Amino acid sequence: MTGPDRPAKVLLVDDRRDNLLALEAILQGLPVQTVGADSGEEALKALLVDDFALILLDAQMPTMDGFETARHIKRRERTRHVPIIFLTAADRDSHLALRGYAAGAVDYLTKPFDPWVLRAKVSVFVELWTMTQQLAAQSELVRTRETELRAAGAAVDEATALLKAALAADGELGREQVEKAMAALAKARAKI
Repeated sequence: MTGPDRPAKVLLVDDRRDNLLALEAILQGLPVQTVGADSGEEALKALLVDDFALILLDAQMPTMDGFETARHIKRRERTRHVPIIFLTAADRDSHLALRGYAAGAVDYLTKPFDPWVLRAKVSVFVELWTMTQQLAAQSELVRTRETELRAAGAAVDEATALLKAALAADGELGREQVEKAMAALAKARAKI
């Protein structure tokens, strides 16, 4: 799993090893860890094991093409929100681009593409992913704090009830001591 202290992971999917190496080189220097997959099936397996900020997916691959791979990715609850950018060497056929968007892509780039444009797009999605991770961590901290505060409030309520019972019974504790303790508890309760 990817934690807040590790770089975002980007899944690179292409049936040609030289294309995977080229993508790794283009993304070098960005705060990402790349994971290569040479088929749609391998990509789906990688998505079972790890979380990814983004997927760069070749549209044309043997056996399971990028469009079918994207449909599988978008059907899974765990991966349906992972953005996909299609990369293809096919000519600029608008029907293929529409097919990519219909499969769930956020973008569709035709090779050859400007590597700086790809880096910029990856940077934007990685930044969004990072902010999402930070928000999730902050939400978890807020939930933990709320739980702690509820527990503290319950403890204060219980202590107050015990002190009131002791005051009513006028037992071993002196009335003045009980009143001071109740005032301190009320003050603590107000701060919660």
